[in-house]
Amino acid sequence: MTDVKEFDIVIVGGGPGGLTAGMYGARANLKTVLVEKYLPGGQIASTGDVEDYPGFEHIAGPELALKMAEHAKKFGLQIVSDEVVEVRNEAEDRKVAVGAGGVMYVGKQMIIATGGSPVLLNIPGEKEFSGKGVSYCAICDGAFFKGEVIAVVGGGDAAVEEGMFLTKFGSRVILIHRRDKLRAQKIIQDRAFKNPKMEFLWDSVLDEIRGDTKVRSVVIRNVKTGAKSSLPVGAVFIFVGFHPNTQMLPDGVTKNDQGYILTDNRMETSVPGIYACGDVRAQLVRQITNAVGDGTTAAMAAVYRIEEMHA
Repeated sequence: MTDVKEFDIVIVGGGPGGLTAGMYGARANLKTVLVEKYLPGGQIASTGDVEDYPGFEHIAGPELALKMAEHAKKFGLQIVSDEVVEVRNEAEDRKVAVGAGGVMYVGKQMIIATGGSPVLLNIPGEKEFSGKGVSYCAICDGAFFKGEVIAVVGGGDAAVEEGMFLTKFGSRVILIHRRDKLRAQKIIQDRAFKNPKMEFLWDSVLDEIRGDTKVRSVVIRNVKTGAKSSLPVGAVFIFVGFHPNTQMLPDGVTKNDQGYILTDNRMETSVPGIYACGDVRAQLVRQITNAVGDGTTAAMAAVYRIEEMHA
């Protein structure tokens, strides 16, 4: 027999956006559940340090994630550990999130806060030094590496733009690209080539990231000659792609060319009653502060819609 659990608001994903949405939903005295397959907090739960969240000059990512989750639970948010494999839009006031084990979380309104995942290189040292010199977000972590030689991997818009941002902190920024020319827009390339702190290693890939308590060097391989060399660096920023986690959504939810969900200013998607917040939503930057603001708006839009239904 299928286990069906009824709620007012169902939130899929437990990053800062989802937790904030959960706090506001529960605070409005609505029965609210957040379904998260890993630990609450999303990517910040595995981030070493956070220095760009207002009110905290410095806080460990896992500590901030715990504070957010505990705060939301004090208002009555239920947090469930489960993986949502399918979202169904059955009616205006009936949205269903299907868990991996078959549990159906049914809500009058639903908020998608599933975030995204950076594409990994899957090389030795990448996982071991994540948060210890390996990063996927220049805005988040660049300030930790003042005066260091910084390696950037990638050749698209994100890699080049983030690389230029990192020149504010690093003594040198070396962009490593597997081809002999960049894929970034020409105007972005021109700015990078004029930046005196930017250097380029063409036809090259990373084979390994090395260090002790932090990143100390990378092993580079030339894809044409096969020759390997070691490059001393203090950090490695990887920008070879980012996947929004939208595979479980119904076809009616409109996305942009990169797969990010499009919303209106209420965070509502093309499907009435389904909202999106945080990194899974199409927007300019992906930061904790963005996700928190999105989550607030999405939750209150859902609260107002439920109130209208019962008016």
